[in-house]
Amino acid sequence: MKLLIEFVTKSLVDKPEEVVIQERMEGTMKILELRVAKDDYGKIIGKQGQTVKAMRTLLSAACNKNGLKYTLEVVE
Repeated sequence: MKLLIEFVTKSLVDKPEEVVIQERMEGTMKILELRVAKDDYGKIIGKQGQTVKAMRTLLSAACNKNGLKYTLEVVE
């Protein structure tokens, strides 16, 4: 799942070398913390949050197929 979000994120940003994704557990759910360059936050969030919402939907669909629980957080 981490590689999926990393691929999508690096395709969207201007500085793909600054994309950092950390995985942590909280109960039974894995949380992916996404960090990008300061100038790229707008591209990741998108207009009215549509881009990050689409990324969360993609992650959710992939997780449901595999029976996993993940969530995506964009961290500044």
